[in-house]
Amino acid sequence: MITLKKWMELVDYKITEGSDWHCGEPDMYSLTYWNGDHMGYSTNIVFNTKTQNVHLVEICDYLNNRAYRRMVDKFCDDNVAYDDVKFVGLESDDDFIQKTIAIMNGEDYDTRVTIPIELSDEELLRLMIMAQERDMSFNDFVGVAIMDYAKKILGETNETTE
Repeated sequence: MITLKKWMELVDYKITEGSDWHCGEPDMYSLTYWNGDHMGYSTNIVFNTKTQNVHLVEICDYLNNRAYRRMVDKFCDDNVAYDDVKFVGLESDDDFIQKTIAIMNGEDYDTRVTIPIELSDEELLRLMIMAQERDMSFNDFVGVAIMDYAKKILGETNETTE
């Protein structure tokens, strides 16, 4: 999980608000940085004041009506960021950092969620060969394989990667 130090570096040590956080855990505190623009962004971090462990980080992109959140476990059930905008859960610190930097700099960014996967060298080689056999990039192939697997789990069938 992103550290308090890393988040502070991301926001250039600028804090516009702080408050106790009440989401079922004691000793939680929230720090926020809002750039002051209703078409801009805000970012938030929630941490334990005793342990300094970070439990969640959030970034809201008001210009594009998008909001992203990275959190430990199922720390908070409230999924509404603002208005009718819901948080998109992120799976990696790097994804959160890259989106945050782009949003803060007013740059375009990839709205897809990055899913970290660990593969052995043998598994990686086999998947690369399978992608090449289908004349696909490795990233596209893995994306299709993950979507097909998700559809199987949800009861749909689509056997494109087998």
